[in-house]
Amino acid sequence: MSSSNSCTSCKSKSLVRDDVTGNLVCDSCGLLQEFDSYEANYGGIAGPEGTFVRVGTSGTGSVLDYKEKKIYEAQKLIQDIMYRLELSGSKSKDVTAMVSAITEGEFGQGQWLTVLIGACAYVVMRKDNRSLPIAEVASVIGCDDHELGRMVLRVVDHLNLKQPDFPEFDIVGSFERALKESPSFVGVGKETAERMRKQGIFLMQCAVKWFLTTGRKPLPVVAAVLVLVAKLNHVDVRIENVAKQVHAVVHTSKLRYKELLEELVKVAQALPWGKDVTRKNIVKNAPFVIQYMEKKSMSKPGEKRKDLVNGGFDLEGVVSECLSKEIEYGTDGSYVEDDSRYFEVEDFSRFALHGVDDVEKLKLSPECLSMIYKKFSNEIENAKSGGEIEEFHGRKKWGFEDLAYEWWNGKSELSKKLLLKQILDNEVGLDALPPSFENGCRAYERRREKINAAKLRINRIMNPSNPNPCDDYSFSTSENIQARKKRKRGQTEGIDWEDLIIEKLLLHKA
Repeated sequence: MSSSNSCTSCKSKSLVRDDVTGNLVCDSCGLLQEFDSYEANYGGIAGPEGTFVRVGTSGTGSVLDYKEKKIYEAQKLIQDIMYRLELSGSKSKDVTAMVSAITEGEFGQGQWLTVLIGACAYVVMRKDNRSLPIAEVASVIGCDDHELGRMVLRVVDHLNLKQPDFPEFDIVGSFERALKESPSFVGVGKETAERMRKQGIFLMQCAVKWFLTTGRKPLPVVAAVLVLVAKLNHVDVRIENVAKQVHAVVHTSKLRYKELLEELVKVAQALPWGKDVTRKNIVKNAPFVIQYMEKKSMSKPGEKRKDLVNGGFDLEGVVSECLSKEIEYGTDGSYVEDDSRYFEVEDFSRFALHGVDDVEKLKLSPECLSMIYKKFSNEIENAKSGGEIEEFHGRKKWGFEDLAYEWWNGKSELSKKLLLKQILDNEVGLDALPPSFENGCRAYERRREKINAAKLRINRIMNPSNPNPCDDYSFSTSENIQARKKRKRGQTEGIDWEDLIIEKLLLHKA
């Protein structure tokens, strides 16, 4: 088909329209003519559509407009994040609805949308009272914990979420989830895993009672409890691996583990041998300590218990639960079973593992109890790496593993998930103060010593003709103590910047 227009190159008027593309082509030189099918667009966005340009589309090959494509891409991103967080389809719908409500249906694009989706996922799980740590969400979406935390606060404030619609973080549920999904505990048997779960819930709620979780990130405490219950059940794990698997900082997890052991050492002071229990051997004594705590939590308020020693250790509660045979106390100083076999005091370590039906029949003096403990300690110290203990006087060998598997009762209420008020009402043998409060008290005393030392230095300089021997002694003693502390911390001797600030404030009569 020819046209009256001329070619832009050779000025020939022999133009032919291509049947396929509809474009004009010069029949003489073959040049494709430009802007042949352009039509003026009148009436704004709703005007007529041209051949090469479609008004309102989002690009080549797309039939969606800009807003529809933005929503489509945002929903795809939500589904991808939910898949990586291993959340169900119903949670994906809840997150989509929350993001839509916050953005007023506009959704959006960019890194901020990814952080918003992660924050909404955390809030949705928290509303459902299920554990989803912020650190885990941050590792999945690839952002900083603090950035995600700030976004969570903004989401909670925007939606005006308050309790009970927005419950506290479930640290016990986080422990159970970590125990179930952590690769370090994959090969643990079903029975052992259930025992570890109950022991972990007990210790976790004791940590809550001792304020080890107050104002702190919960995951390092979870890692610390996981490592302790693993050691109590002879599961070989490393705290570095467990901390990484639960998305906790390794150094902080070690600090929480140290604090947990220190609290158990304080509880152990109620035992007859409590003064010998330290952080180094508390794991070996932990079965007795935890059983004592369990008995304490099961006792009724105001109930008087029969203690064999002044330390308050409930031997009746700890020993009588475990024995399967009745033991009578013979007149010759030996224990007699029903089958008339005689056992010496050396066998008490075995009896301590199995209990007695009537503690009153164990008429033990403090001296006898001390001797029994020494012999039991010697047997435990002689334990081999394989778990067995050397044979004594031809008797049957037994191992430390028997101790680990028989001391746990699991009947305490603290072995089940409780509310915070119920946890605080339970008695476990120790009413601890928050570590931050204790650290603050120690810092106050340390700063008070520095103030007194600064006063002595100022007084010595301002009144050199009237030295006070007592002041010189106090100054030298305080300065020596501070110097020793600084040497332990690797600092140089002498006064530091804090001493200079204190001196300046004192000189200004502050």
